[in-house]
Amino acid sequence: MAKGIEIRAAHFPGRAPIEAYGNGGFRFADMSHRGSILCLPSGIYGWDATVETPFAGDRLAKVFEEADDIRFLLFGTGREIRRLPPALADRMRQAGISCDPMSTGAAVRTFNVMLAESRPVAAALVAVD
Repeated sequence: MAKGIEIRAAHFPGRAPIEAYGNGGFRFADMSHRGSILCLPSGIYGWDATVETPFAGDRLAKVFEEADDIRFLLFGTGREIRRLPPALADRMRQAGISCDPMSTGAAVRTFNVMLAESRPVAAALVAVD
């Protein structure tokens, strides 16, 4: 029997280039998402990171779950580049992931190029206005 509308966490089950960013969200695969996103080998996920707290908590757990398929993580930290906390940078190295923080715009452009080259890339992209 139908239970009505089921609300699930935002998820696109595939890899896709980012078509546009700004106004607090992203466009990809002819869809749009308001808020930050994680672009992983298993798909694109809504992500609760903000410009104020991009590294807080265990927000990158899904990245580490898929670490075997990721060699490069592009971390778009908003309009300004923010350094990774040393503990996070060390955890990335231990997982075999090269993590490069950059502005969200630079991360989107670099992600699209690396994705087109079929490289083992992921992106953590903080939404910008």
